[in-house]
Amino acid sequence: MRPLGQRFLMIYSGVLTAVFAVTVLGAAVSRTKFGTLDVQRINIVEPDGTLRMVIANHARLPGIIVKGHEQAFDRPQAGMLFYNDEGSETGGLIFGGHRNAKGQVVDSGGSLSFDRYNANQVVQLLGVDDHEDRMAGLAVSDSQENGQGHRRIWVGRDDDGVARLALMDGAGHKRLLLEVPDTGAPSLTFLDSDGKVMQRIAPVAGSSGSR
Repeated sequence: MRPLGQRFLMIYSGVLTAVFAVTVLGAAVSRTKFGTLDVQRINIVEPDGTLRMVIANHARLPGIIVKGHEQAFDRPQAGMLFYNDEGSETGGLIFGGHRNAKGQVVDSGGSLSFDRYNANQVVQLLGVDDHEDRMAGLAVSDSQENGQGHRRIWVGRDDDGVARLALMDGAGHKRLLLEVPDTGAPSLTFLDSDGKVMQRIAPVAGSSGSR
């Protein structure tokens, strides 16, 4: 038999270990409240470690992640990326904007998008206003699994200042345009697959219309 003092030390050590484990476990599952929390990146994961969402600044926003494997991809924005049950990117909310050394506004705007499974985005709400692009609207696209997709619907304002509803065919060709420019003269245009105008309907100048 072990001496009494040695047995006491073993029991004492075991009790301390159990108390420490309970304390750590309790801290892990309890809620902690913060007034302000400054971080560069937050990963939301499932119990098995599968990534489901990332909130990050520009420097820490990840590249393209498919089933847990990341491929380098330059993202000039900060934001939030969404991932499906398999840890593959399935959309996100990104935003940014700054002036470059030439004084030009670049990468200014934001985008909220949702992707098809194992494919590219099918819905995108965006607003862009920089030295290259100025647009704001909603885009709906086809997106083939492991393939290229095409935009099918655009509702918004383009760089030319026209409020536009554009409907495209499966190949991405514009086939129907409902437009109102900033001058206020509306039109409805039908196009063929080559972009040639087949018919255009617009109000006659000076016509007051009828009821």
